[in-house]
Amino acid sequence: MQTNRVKNILKSGGLAMGTYVGGIADPQIVEIIGHAGFDAAFIDMEHTSFDLRDVQLMVMAAERVGVTPIVRPPGFDPAFLLRLLDMGVQGLQVPHISSAEAARAAVQAVRYPPIGDRGIAGATRASGFGTVALTEHMKQSNEQITLAVMIEDMPALEQIEQIAQVDGIDIIAIGPSDLSRAVGVAGTSNHPKLIAAVDRVRAALAKGK
Repeated sequence: MQTNRVKNILKSGGLAMGTYVGGIADPQIVEIIGHAGFDAAFIDMEHTSFDLRDVQLMVMAAERVGVTPIVRPPGFDPAFLLRLLDMGVQGLQVPHISSAEAARAAVQAVRYPPIGDRGIAGATRASGFGTVALTEHMKQSNEQITLAVMIEDMPALEQIEQIAQVDGIDIIAIGPSDLSRAVGVAGTSNHPKLIAAVDRVRAALAKGK
């Protein structure tokens, strides 16, 4: 498994920079992101027409230029997340995680035992088609895969303190557009209600894990 650039930067206390691929299904966009000096390419399957083949080509392009491919799936579906992980995706940004229970379920789906309950296959692309010993692949995956969960709804905001305490999550991200909708000021980016919601998330993360 390629070293996860984003996770290593965050572990060292640094700032990792990424940008979105957008809705253009061309792996050369990911290559350009890498050549531009970014650490991560965010591949959005929630708001684009990307299919699994598009994503796999983008993952291969990311590996070529040494950036971390982080995919936002359409929603939380453990079986779908498993397919992304087995193809070699190094990070997942799971949308609409609205409770600590949902956050723990995301950890279970993404991490191998003993941390989680990710399904095991011995000859996936992520394991070098079986050239990496299964136990080593499991260890590397638990160490290298980045898991981000997105705070976008009122139930998530109400449980943010509990979500921030969940083990196995690397990043808690705010979805500002959906969060603005949730707090009743849809489409605005500087409304006091949205700013207050962001501040609540920030405060919870300062006390969380």
